[in-house]
Amino acid sequence: MAGPLSGYKIIELAGIGPGPFAGMMLSDMGAEVLRVDRADAVRDGASPPLWDVAARGRRSVGVDLKHPQGPEVVLRLVEQADALIEGFRPGVTERLGIGPDKCLRRQPKLIYGRMTGWGQTGPYASAAGRDINYIALSGTLSMIGRIGEPPVPPLNLVGDFGGGGLLLAFGIVCGIIEVSRSGKGQVIDAAMVDGAALLAGMMHGLRASGQWGERGTNLLDTGAWFYEVYETADGGYISLGPIDPQSCGEMLRITGLADDVDRGGQVPDQSDRDSWPSMKRRMAALIKTKTRDEWCAMLEGTDACFAPVLGPDEAPQHPQLRQRGTFTELAGVVQPAPAPRFSRTVAEISGPPPRPGQHTDEALADWAFSGEEIAGLRAAKAIG
Repeated sequence: MAGPLSGYKIIELAGIGPGPFAGMMLSDMGAEVLRVDRADAVRDGASPPLWDVAARGRRSVGVDLKHPQGPEVVLRLVEQADALIEGFRPGVTERLGIGPDKCLRRQPKLIYGRMTGWGQTGPYASAAGRDINYIALSGTLSMIGRIGEPPVPPLNLVGDFGGGGLLLAFGIVCGIIEVSRSGKGQVIDAAMVDGAALLAGMMHGLRASGQWGERGTNLLDTGAWFYEVYETADGGYISLGPIDPQSCGEMLRITGLADDVDRGGQVPDQSDRDSWPSMKRRMAALIKTKTRDEWCAMLEGTDACFAPVLGPDEAPQHPQLRQRGTFTELAGVVQPAPAPRFSRTVAEISGPPPRPGQHTDEALADWAFSGEEIAGLRAAKAIG
């Protein structure tokens, strides 16, 4: 059964990080995503990047965008496309001759998705940057970490992927829905700094109401003793998150923490922030009396809001994730499976990451290039 985006055609100008992640999301949902790689990468004989999970599920053509005929190849592809993904600095595709104005003239219904860190406008727009910089400027990084310690970068999940690639994929799907009504394409300016700020919307609301303070002292940022990661006797870790009274009561009952607290076993009210540091010390001492597996045996499957902290090699083997198929294996690489799930259509990976230019001839033929045109472009070294 076809995926929910089956029938839509998307061009992805090869890049790194969030652009390919958006392409993966759309490909997993059934869209035909054609990746335009550099022709010199084809000529260098690069191997299929099987480790590059975000590149899975599409074909690759090699095009020299600096060759006089290279941009025309992309514009010809654009004529049949529903959307395009590019992740260059502002102005680069315009200089290459494949900017949004030229593309929209070829395909007025095109959704032209632009992925940058700082956005297409503003004093930082043309500056280099990385995930850590985007989430720092957005104010989001300052809220992640423990009290008295520097902010902790959450890998590159908040900027590159959540605030970047996922935001762009969402924008492209929104654009495709809108063009079905208006008949007019448009340009999407997806910026990681915007996405990182958006992901922290709840925290900004809590700050406005006076419920969010210094880093590491709040309900969800390791300030609370009942929303924390604790080390076990064998050096493992467990996570606890019973923020509601019912779940907290279940956790207290099963762990026996109430019996370990002075003054007749009374546990301070969860809202008593003054008690959080001392309660955290008590909880840490208690959790360290048993191994991770022992706590799993006691707490898994209960309403105590518990889960072991699993390593990346362990997670795919957990019964919950195995039953759901949360992870899959492709070309020998264990990786997350497409998500979310649909009741009627199927989200699936259509193939492993391609070698640059692996499908140049067959893909161009499928996109209405004649054999003579393909041969001529190759002879001119416009394609690889």
